[in-house]
Amino acid sequence: MTYLPKDSRYDDMLYNRCGKWGLKLPAVSLGLWHNFGGIDVFENGRAMLHRAFDLGITHFDLANNYGPPPGSAEENFGKILKQDFSAYRDELIISSKAGYLMWPGPYGEWGSRKYLLSSLDQSLKRMGLEYVDIFYSHRPDPDTPLEETMMALDQAVRSGKALYVGISNYPADMAKEAALILKELGTPCLIHQPKYSMFVRWVEEGLLDVLEEEGIGCIPFSPLAQGLLTNKYLKGIPEGSRATREVFLKKEDVDSAHDKIVALNNIAMERGQSLAQMALAWVLRDKRITSVLIGASSVKQIDDNVETLKNLSFSDEELAAIEKVLK
Repeated sequence: MTYLPKDSRYDDMLYNRCGKWGLKLPAVSLGLWHNFGGIDVFENGRAMLHRAFDLGITHFDLANNYGPPPGSAEENFGKILKQDFSAYRDELIISSKAGYLMWPGPYGEWGSRKYLLSSLDQSLKRMGLEYVDIFYSHRPDPDTPLEETMMALDQAVRSGKALYVGISNYPADMAKEAALILKELGTPCLIHQPKYSMFVRWVEEGLLDVLEEEGIGCIPFSPLAQGLLTNKYLKGIPEGSRATREVFLKKEDVDSAHDKIVALNNIAMERGQSLAQMALAWVLRDKRITSVLIGASSVKQIDDNVETLKNLSFSDEELAAIEKVLK
């Protein structure tokens, strides 16, 4: 069946400028870290991408290692892009990253020029693209000079294989240095993708200030703390949930956060929102945040997360109540 996006897709989405630059991103972007890989149901991923675009989500975020298996999310996305979105390529912001392990040997991960540019070529091939809109260094490399990693990002733009570049998981001091190097090279740093949520707040200790000073956008990943900031764990750990099968979220994480989850959910209910919606709105409350990067396993989750945009304001009393819970 031919996919035709809704004519009204841009009517209700909020678009924010990425730092000081010309690119705008939807306030809610869709990440393909989970549920789009080779082990997942292809048609479910396809339906989620359709619904996301119908709601005005124009930004789809990938990385070379997304799956599992690694690379399969890009392969599946490439198939869906070709089938359904080829006519709309210029309406889309597609990003990918390189930094984590992709192939054996000394050139299969981290931040060398050899690895980053080889990985970008592989990602483009998997997705069937001539270029990505944003290409990231996925993590800092302690053994490669920062200049080399940034020169590789600069080369990605100059070769026409990326329109913009960004960094992910960089601490404040390295982010500032990376931005300065890229500025000197003539390829500015567009955006930073850090982990940030009510439960993970390290970016508030300097990174957001650096991004503001340098005019760099910010798109946090895991704004729902791997599902902790949803109603899923209000009554403990349900069978089959992420906390029962993944290394990223452990049982003890759920147990230690349970009382806070319940208290935050009560505040959210008073606001007329779900806990997830309030958690996303809380991240977006800071004007330095360009977009929040959601994951999803169903069309309904995408619908629910986009509903967040109907109530983004917080009273001083609400913010104080949330701080009291989080301390």
